[in-house]
Amino acid sequence: MKEYEVYSSLKVPKNSKIIVRLDGRNFHQLARDLDLIKPYDDNFYNIFSCVCEDLFKEFSPIFVYAFSDEISMLFDNVPFNGRIEKIDSVMASFASSSFAINYNTKFKKPPAFDSRVIPISDDDILEYFKWRQDESWRNCVNSHGICYLKSKYSNNVSNDKINGMNLSDIHELLFKNGINLNDIDTYKKRGIAVYRKNKKVVGFNKKENKEQISYRSYVFTDWNLEKFSKDFFRRIGVLK
Repeated sequence: MKEYEVYSSLKVPKNSKIIVRLDGRNFHQLARDLDLIKPYDDNFYNIFSCVCEDLFKEFSPIFVYAFSDEISMLFDNVPFNGRIEKIDSVMASFASSSFAINYNTKFKKPPAFDSRVIPISDDDILEYFKWRQDESWRNCVNSHGICYLKSKYSNNVSNDKINGMNLSDIHELLFKNGINLNDIDTYKKRGIAVYRKNKKVVGFNKKENKEQISYRSYVFTDWNLEKFSKDFFRRIGVLK
């Protein structure tokens, strides 16, 4: 019966880099069920950062980027021998379990993520993550915009109004009403990332009878991301 598993042999190319992107399934409804604070719920994002850290520690990507209910993981060492069915199913289910465990509440429906595999070259890594970070900014502007409008109008009127506005229109509307998006938390504008950093460790070399400096890597969650650039990805070791 093995021949009925029609996609089980589908693999990503050997020695390639991939991005695995996870998206929360129907998290708009989940936000309503959990009565999350709008436009951004700090507790939700603290838990979401824990999910990113769990994924990083379990599967060893070289970089994780997240905003809203989306997580992108960059791999240079492809797990599960590149088997796409395995990558998609295990990582999506792991993220769902991590979210449920870290949230530690009773859900009306079990939280779930979907997953997709994106083969990528070094030349396209920056472009991909800039694309997603731009989407984080659009999400930020729209979230604050619709939240403000719903404080003044009905849901239907608010939705109609925001559908006819571009980002600069929403930004201007918010600014005129005392909401300066430049002043909000950086993670709300640019997302968060998880990657490895080195820290200096000062020890003592008994044999040479002197202090000795070494460096150890640790998992770092960056809540104050700069705008993505080649320089940023070179500094953290993602690009050469």
